[in-house]
Amino acid sequence: MTVAIYSRGLDTEQNAPMQFLLSELLSHKATVYLFEPLIEQLPPNVNFLTFKTYKDLVENEIEYLVSIGGDGTILDAVTLVRNSNIPILGINFGRLGFLASLSKNEIQSAVESLVNHSFIIDKRSLIHCDSNLKLFGETPFALNEFAIHKRDISPMIKIHTYINGEFLNTYWADGLIVSTPTGSTGYNLSCNGPILFPESSSFVITPVAPHNLNVRSIVISDTNIISFKVEGRTDQFICVMDARREMVNLDVSIAVKKENFTVSLIRLNENSFLSTLRNKLTWGMDKRN
Repeated sequence: MTVAIYSRGLDTEQNAPMQFLLSELLSHKATVYLFEPLIEQLPPNVNFLTFKTYKDLVENEIEYLVSIGGDGTILDAVTLVRNSNIPILGINFGRLGFLASLSKNEIQSAVESLVNHSFIIDKRSLIHCDSNLKLFGETPFALNEFAIHKRDISPMIKIHTYINGEFLNTYWADGLIVSTPTGSTGYNLSCNGPILFPESSSFVITPVAPHNLNVRSIVISDTNIISFKVEGRTDQFICVMDARREMVNLDVSIAVKKENFTVSLIRLNENSFLSTLRNKLTWGMDKRN
């Protein structure tokens, strides 16, 4: 078994669970590759193979990538695995951990699940950004959402939005989110957008602080292409794909669609989307009972 471990970095209190994860993997004779910057945070006598890029993961035939951190770390991991179909297992060293739903106390069972192949693979759709100016380098895709925002100090913007070339609406707002089902429980939810089940094959379009009482979220099939024309009092606006952002001029044409590949997330058998909703977002919890 060949496993890669990715993390943005470790706090002092996270060193012990990381060491435990490494020892568990090695006890099962796993070949372990560590994200190169992590080596500096481990004891000097530790000697592991390293990786740094997507190419490294593919060339070394990595079977699984373990993401150590929170949901943002998994979003980073998605840009590493890209279309390689390497499954990602998220262990939550952060706070909420909606995607990284396993706790530090479940490391042993998580490793045993990898060894025994006793897990479920969830195929999650991605959103892809096209434009007449190359944006987001080699990773113009996102697991959670694509968003358009006004600049920090500018007034609201006008976002003319089209579905397959047909006019949908002009949003007078601070921004607009196009979320995947996976991202519907994130930024979209914070802006009063609906929750979508992961397998729903949809996008949800949600305005950010709209200046209209009659503008609400809309759910559409992810077979559609959504395009935009932005107007504003400044020359630029912000495009966001998950946690990555680009400053874009108003004359740039942008469209989003479903990406032509998926990302694989590992889920243990006892975890489900509904149980995560209840446990992480306290869905339906009545404190009177």
